[in-house]
Amino acid sequence: MLKKNYTAVTEFILLGLTDRAELQPVLFVVFLVIYLITVIGNVSMILLVRSDPKLHTPMYFFLSHLSFVDLCYVTNVTPQMLVNFLSKRKTISFIGCFIQFHFFIALVITDYYMLTVMAYDRYVAICKPLLHGSKMSRCVCLSLVATPYIYGFANGLAQTILMLRLSFCGPNEINHFYCADPPLLVLACSDTHVKETAMFVVAGSNLTCSLTIILISYMFIFTAILRMRSAEGRRKAFSTCGSHLTAVTIFYGTLFCMYVRPPSEASVEQGKIVAVFYIFVSPMLNPFIYSLRNKDVQTAIRKVIQKKLFAK
Repeated sequence: MLKKNYTAVTEFILLGLTDRAELQPVLFVVFLVIYLITVIGNVSMILLVRSDPKLHTPMYFFLSHLSFVDLCYVTNVTPQMLVNFLSKRKTISFIGCFIQFHFFIALVITDYYMLTVMAYDRYVAICKPLLHGSKMSRCVCLSLVATPYIYGFANGLAQTILMLRLSFCGPNEINHFYCADPPLLVLACSDTHVKETAMFVVAGSNLTCSLTIILISYMFIFTAILRMRSAEGRRKAFSTCGSHLTAVTIFYGTLFCMYVRPPSEASVEQGKIVAVFYIFVSPMLNPFIYSLRNKDVQTAIRKVIQKKLFAK
């Protein structure tokens, strides 16, 4: 029941990863370095795909958008987190918290389906190579990219509206380093049943739906690869799929741990550690995963380096 006499919360305090003061400067440096690597890696991937004509294919078009989403995703959380590491009072305004909340939900769902679209593209390229050009035309690629953005932001808006319908009357300490579902629900003064149900349904259905499409795509892909007569063809196909599967495993594995369980103090504490992996580690590693195992990207990088050296 909602308390009759309450003071509406106007700001939240983010407790962060730890309350140990001596660790705050160290964590600031660690996460600043991670953020800079993430920004440089993903911006470089986007510019590389745009600048090299050989990378103007559906696979790299989708990869550039995955890099863009990852960049927005980590930027939504990191600046506020870095400021809080060096601040005595780690506050975020009520509106700022819900803006962060909205963009987080929107971008994470967009990420789900961007990875799904990439799996579908690999399925068409490997299982139906002769139809790849027609099935993945420019118009189709634009539609496949636009859909995750629209769907993701619509979901984010719906979840934000449901959260705004709850009352927050204190305490206002969020046991996390960003405004997330479970720790916010713990603070609500009103009945959270509808929002909890919506969180489980949206998180569970989107995780399950996108992951099912990815797994089905890869069942057909692996069947097609095993039927290939050329060893070089099998190696190249496994190489392009391996990068995507590695990114999918890191991202989905940690998200399952975060959302598919009821909110509680214990789950929130565990969720903070898990969140570090899918908010910071996954976006930082993705450019390396796709570049280190991809000859086309490596060739494009060498061309850029040689061009810069000769220009000097």
